[in-house]
Amino acid sequence: MNLKSYLNLYELLESDTSSREENRAFGLAHVLLKNKPIDQLVAWQKEHVSTIKKPSLSDTFSSYLYGMTLTLGIVAFVVGLFSGIGLLAYSGHEPVNVIYFMAMVVFFPLLTMSLTIVSMFRANQAQSLLVHISPAFWMEKILSFLPNKMQINLKNIRMNPLLLNWVIIKRSQMIALFFSLGLLLALLGMVVTKDIAFAWSTTLSITPESFHTFLDTLAFAWRDFLPSAVPSLELIEHSQYFRLGDKLSEEMIHHASQLGQWWKFLAMATLFYALFLRLVMFMISSIGLNYAIKKSFLTLNGAGKLLREMNEPIITTRATNDEDIFVPNAQSYGQILHQLDASYDLVQGWAISKEQLVVLTDSIHVIAPQFFEVGGSNTFEEDNEIISKSHGEVLFFVKGWEPPTMDFADYLKELTLKVDKVVIVPVGTVENHYEIKQSAIDVWDRKLSQMNEKKVWLKR
Repeated sequence: MNLKSYLNLYELLESDTSSREENRAFGLAHVLLKNKPIDQLVAWQKEHVSTIKKPSLSDTFSSYLYGMTLTLGIVAFVVGLFSGIGLLAYSGHEPVNVIYFMAMVVFFPLLTMSLTIVSMFRANQAQSLLVHISPAFWMEKILSFLPNKMQINLKNIRMNPLLLNWVIIKRSQMIALFFSLGLLLALLGMVVTKDIAFAWSTTLSITPESFHTFLDTLAFAWRDFLPSAVPSLELIEHSQYFRLGDKLSEEMIHHASQLGQWWKFLAMATLFYALFLRLVMFMISSIGLNYAIKKSFLTLNGAGKLLREMNEPIITTRATNDEDIFVPNAQSYGQILHQLDASYDLVQGWAISKEQLVVLTDSIHVIAPQFFEVGGSNTFEEDNEIISKSHGEVLFFVKGWEPPTMDFADYLKELTLKVDKVVIVPVGTVENHYEIKQSAIDVWDRKLSQMNEKKVWLKR
């Protein structure tokens, strides 16, 4: 299940022409999914997805979303690269202050990830400030630059706000990952190509000991297996920078060879805080998006109606009024049934599809292991093959508004030679919920009387 399947279902429901009978037949064919509405909708979408005209809405939207995300990802990478180069720019006259770079790869990611976590809890709100201030939110503003046809298609999509917010959250984490990759590449490139002197300087009254303790805490994730990437107290003392004049202190110049060791800490801080933790947030946002897609399936316009049609019988066997007991006269067919059995060996229908037969048996609470369509467009050989497979008691549905034909009489005669009993059940149209008029049953009554087949019974 993904965003594409959601959009396919959205498009199918917008132009759904399937009948209630077809949907009920689908529900009966997937009875194991009855208590799993989302799985039912996904299965229904998969079966009907071939009817969507190309290019589909899901293809258009996915292409747009991929293109915009990739474009913004590249932009974020370039911005991160040049931001890193700017922060690490070294002229040789004064050292590079590691506080600036730490702020970009440690404090800024922690702040934005904290805001992301809050926005995740508020994602079900249509107007979420924390979501809408995200750079990814402005992707939709680029719609104005798209071709008119695509722009109209995307603007007409009425998506669940929960789903839209999670799409933005996930894309924001991806863009932040590209930005952090740019920072890391800038750091490694500058370290390799230049001999940078790092130092730390702040207006706050912070002692080297306090700063060492703080950095040691930040390095908790790698200090045990990579202690060289944690600045020592000696390095911190030697690299503290006081700008009291135009020249560097003689102490810092004397330990210039040690000042470059800061890059290991900065690289690990970038890897852990800006990349690893962001990757974790990306994975969490992916899970959240999947959850939002599942929840949004049930909120689609038409989804509730479709589920009811799949899971509720079309008609019931309970009558609103007591029926008069039929008393046959001398001209009536003698073998009449008023009550069907709970099960039959197989079900057949004269020019009635297998799907319709499944729905019909479900509506009258009858079960059978096999269903066959006979007559109609079937060839003589196909009908004979079905007769050869027939046995036991057969429930035989016929279209009550069509009088029996000679083809039907011939088929019924051949069928009675192979089975023990045939119960003829005339039914009406699906539009009338299969209700049949008494006059139509009388026609079948007279025809069966003429045939006088002892194994054939008529359901009134």
